[in-house]
Parts: sequence; structure tokens; C-alpha cells
Amino acid sequence: MSEQRTLQGLRADAETIFRAGIEAVDAQKAVARHLSLDGNNSELLVGTDIRISLSRTKRVFVVGAGKAAASMTAAVEDVICPVFLPEGVVNVKYGHTTPRPRFISLNECGHPLPDHAGVHGAGMIVGILDQLADTDLLLVLVSGGASALLPAPAAGVSLGEKQYTTDLLLRSGADIYELNAVRKHLSRLKGGQLAIRAGHATVVALILSDVIGDRFNVIGSGPTASDLSTFDDALNVLRKYDLVRSVPAAVVQRLVAGSRGEIPETPKSIRSNFHAVHNVLVGSNRLAIQSAAQTARTLGYNPLILSSTLQGETREVARMHVEILREVITSGNPVQMPAYFLSGGETTVTMRGSGKGGRNQEFALTAAIAAAGLPNVVILAAGTDGTDGPTDAAGAIVDGATQARAIAIGLSPIDHLNRNDSYPILDDLGDLLRTGSTGTNVMDLNIMLAVADAQQQSADS
Repeated sequence: MSEQRTLQGLRADAETIFRAGIEAVDAQKAVARHLSLDGNNSELLVGTDIRISLSRTKRVFVVGAGKAAASMTAAVEDVICPVFLPEGVVNVKYGHTTPRPRFISLNECGHPLPDHAGVHGAGMIVGILDQLADTDLLLVLVSGGASALLPAPAAGVSLGEKQYTTDLLLRSGADIYELNAVRKHLSRLKGGQLAIRAGHATVVALILSDVIGDRFNVIGSGPTASDLSTFDDALNVLRKYDLVRSVPAAVVQRLVAGSRGEIPETPKSIRSNFHAVHNVLVGSNRLAIQSAAQTARTLGYNPLILSSTLQGETREVARMHVEILREVITSGNPVQMPAYFLSGGETTVTMRGSGKGGRNQEFALTAAIAAAGLPNVVILAAGTDGTDGPTDAAGAIVDGATQARAIAIGLSPIDHLNRNDSYPILDDLGDLLRTGSTGTNVMDLNIMLAVADAQQQSADS
């Protein structure tokens, strides 16, 4: 890298590195790498070792849900259409409809809270599943957000009751595993139940992971994977967050009935019941991190990957990241400057106020406060899907001068943080990162850059 780099240059580098990570997990390209036809169009090749004969296939259906589902659907059509004209419906988040497929319908619906449009789309998917024959091929597309975007409330539970329960869990700081344990047991499709409903059709699920560990039974609440969680587990989540008396009575009644064995459990094994169910991972946070690290090397930084399985309370994790930066600046450990650190995963926010923001904006604001006065650092925290919470920002880019700039215009970063109100202050400072929909979703990326004094000019130079 050049001998001197402005603060604006560091910010530009951070965004370049972030976008390189996103490019590596572009959903359309990821599906194309894992799905193809053989030379004679007689077999569908899936992943590295799955070959599906098309000679006995009469119809191809495509269903699914997720923030990246539009891109995945378009890629599937590109592969399948030379042989079959696929039918189907895929639930996507409002506004996440590009690129739009030619034959398969996109149904826009709510995320992170499910809505009636999502229920309508899930109903159409159930209609497809119920007509499948053993000569049919079902392609299931799953990406981040699928849990909320595929709402099919179980008997006795209304959408409103499920919405309220989900909202309480999100506000209580429940992690994705806990949230999904409850959602699976309030659903007709989650936790392997979609695959069960497909009967003896051949099922291929193409999965873009947005969860730590890339576990099929967790991604999108595992609609095509056997479920390890139980009704007891779901009840224990409500007890852990003291929500048994707060959630709707119908929710508790269903979970208790299931715990007593009065309602069938989600399937604990699916392969023995079907001709074929194939779950294939097409992209993950780790792949994004590796590509981002390579770009950092190209830009002249000494990269160090901290973790691709990051989790925990957002504020605590952000402060830990800043302390690593501080150690590099003061001692040169664990890597020499110019240094680049990258982590990925999904942290959780315990709501203390009613402000506007998302976990990445909260991460960035916390880091800005902790890094106040450090002159040579930049921190980026953003969601790979381009949205962070119920906002139009992917996240934010901050530096050691962010807090001082805020105070200079009469804003208090600590007050905003205490209200979980990161969006307005970061917006006023021009520190929000807006990418628009990226067409992918593999959790979050956190990028930290640090350079020595001799390599950086002041922001005003």
C-alpha cells in the first residue's frame, strides 16, 4: 500500500473489502456453481457427487424462501429451462425481487416479522407439495430470512400469535437456534416438515447459509432437514427469557401439548422416508471472509481472520474487537500494521430502548465509542444482504473520530446507544453504509483496518 493513506482512503478500502466478500457469495453465481446439466441434458448434476436422472422426471417444481431467493430462482431457471419449464412459487422479502425469474412466481412478504402475504405464499407452496408425484423433481431454495418468509402457522395458532411470539423473542435477545426451536414447533413446514409433505418426489434443497456452523437443520429453520429440537426445547426457550406468561396462550398450549406427546414431533429422520432428499450448501460466511481477506492482501494489508462463527451480545463483541485493534497499535500483536482484521457471524441485541437501528449499526456505534481517539483505525460492520434490521442501511463505517464529530454537532453517541437508536446518529454523521439489496445473505461481516502514524495523513490533509 502507499506510504500514506487518508482516513477517507481507509474507509474506501474497508468498503472495497466488504464488497469483495459479497461478490464471492453472490447467490446467482453460487447456484450456478453447484447446479448444471450433463452434456446430453439427461442428468442434473448437483454439487460434486449428486447426479439425478431426468429420463424419469415428468415435472420440475421450484419452491423456497429467503432474502436471496430471487437470485437463486433466476439461476435455477437458467439451468433447468433447456429441458423443463419449471413451475413454482418462492417467497421473498419486500423489494428483493431482482433479478426476476421468467416462469417461477415471486411472492413478496414480510421480514423479520411474518405477515399475511407470507402466509398466502406458504399456502401456495403447500398446494404444490400436496400434488407431487414420485416422478416429480422438487427444487427447494433456502437463504437467510426463510424462517420469517415462510410462515405456515400450525393448527390452533394464528399468524398474529406467531408474530407476537417472534417479536418478543427478538426483543429478548434470543439467538437464531432458540428462535428457530420455537418457530419450528409452531409451523407446518419448518423442521423437516416441508420435505415430509413432498412425499416420494425427489427433493434437492440448495441452501445459502446465514447461520453459524452452516447446519441444515438451523438454516431457514430447516424445512428439508431432520430436526434435533423438541417441544420441550421450545418451552425451555420461553422459560429462559421469562416469556411463558407473555406469549399468547395458544402458543403455550400447543407447546405443552407437544411436550406431552399429544401432537406429533417434527421429524427426527427424513432419509428413510423418501426416495431422495439432498441438502446442498452453495455459499457461506466463511467463503465471503476468505475472499475478503484475499482482497485485503491485494490492497497491502496484513490480514487476520478472527472468526467466521461470531456470536454473543453485540456491544460486548464490538468492544472486544476494538481492544484487539488497541493491542495492535500499542504492541504490534497479533499482526503487524498495516493490519486488517475480519470476523463474521451474527450477534444479538438485547433491546433496552425503542430506537431505530440494527445489530450492525449498534456494533459500529459501540465500536466508535470504544475507539474514540484512536487516529488510525476504521471499523465496518454490515449485513451481507444489504439490510440491517428494519432500516435501509446494510450497516455503518466508523473511525476513531466518529464520537468527536458527533459531540461537535451536539449529538451524544452514548445516549443513542442506550436507546438502541444507532440509525439516526450514524445517518446524521454520514457513517451509514447503504448498498441496496445484494442478492445474497450469509450473515454479517466486521472489518477493522489499522495503519501506523507514518502511513496515514490526517482526515483534512
